[in-house]
Amino acid sequence: MQTMNIPAIDWLHAGPPLAAGFLASAVEAVEATTIVLAAGTVRGWRSALLGTGAGLALLLAMVATFGRTIASVPIEALQVGVGALLLLFGIRWLRKAMLRWAGVIELRDENALFAAETRALGARAGAGRRWDPITFLTTFKAVVLEGIEVVVIVIGLGAAGDRLVPASVGAVGACLLVIAAGVLLRRPLARVPENALKFAVGIMVSAFGLFWFGEGAGLQWPYGDAAIPGLMLVLLLASALGVRAIRIVHARALGAGA
Repeated sequence: MQTMNIPAIDWLHAGPPLAAGFLASAVEAVEATTIVLAAGTVRGWRSALLGTGAGLALLLAMVATFGRTIASVPIEALQVGVGALLLLFGIRWLRKAMLRWAGVIELRDENALFAAETRALGARAGAGRRWDPITFLTTFKAVVLEGIEVVVIVIGLGAAGDRLVPASVGAVGACLLVIAAGVLLRRPLARVPENALKFAVGIMVSAFGLFWFGEGAGLQWPYGDAAIPGLMLVLLLASALGVRAIRIVHARALGAGA
């Protein structure tokens, strides 16, 4: 009986950071893959893949460096700092997803982004070179900029709660899945429900941020780590009410303007 309980306890603690790392990485990986596909298709795959590889290498170095540095920070200060950082990321994603659901801003269209990137890259001189610095820098920048958010979230999810491994496994799994889909399809992953993913990631990351910030500030959460799903539920209900309220206000504003 005792040995059968161990996996359940492990999954109870590892499941939320693994899922949050997977979803956050999936969103950013789709955006980066769209740009890499556009650059490779228009200007050649050699420089596009070199830029992608260089960006991934830089991100791995950041994880290795900051992961070791964070381990030496006192746990209370780490929880407060990481909690505040995760809250900033989570609320920003959640806000944008709520505005999109409410119809205030348009949903992101990966096909349109792919077409725009293709036109922009095709209009620049130097296409077809064996070594193309524009393609290299474009893919390098896309991978690094999209990946930095994932690195911060993964380190934040893992460091404060000693769950770096499941958060990293989720992030790597999502990136590999999106890359494999991109290689097979050779087109933007427009069918991925990005706004729904951002909504879920915003809720999950915000819940982790609240939990770690509260613990670092000395708050004793009821039921320990099990309070995190409760925080997610509260944020989900509050966000749903927020979307409804935004729709009403937006409709009234449009009516007044007309």
